[in-house]
Amino acid sequence: MATAVTLSNKQKQHLKSLAHSLKPVVLLGANGLTEGVMAEIELALEHHELIKVKVPDEDREMREKIYATIIAHTGATKVQVVGKILTMYKPSPAAKIQLPRA
Repeated sequence: MATAVTLSNKQKQHLKSLAHSLKPVVLLGANGLTEGVMAEIELALEHHELIKVKVPDEDREMREKIYATIIAHTGATKVQVVGKILTMYKPSPAAKIQLPRA
């Protein structure tokens, strides 16, 4: 497990603006958070750095636990949660997204 990057408010705002037009790349299905889904999330983060994951679970507490598990497992940083969609960021070695200085 990797450690998440700490983002300033300015950097979070920048990522939120970039994420605004993105569609969720991973949607949790009826099977919930499986190893396959985690692998998809890892791949998407490596490839895109900034992704959205949709968790259609109706139970808010369950969604929060799923978000926490995804964040802990991937080492990504939670940018925001809007409704049932988690936006997360993890810089890749390619550093595709340039963050503003803190």
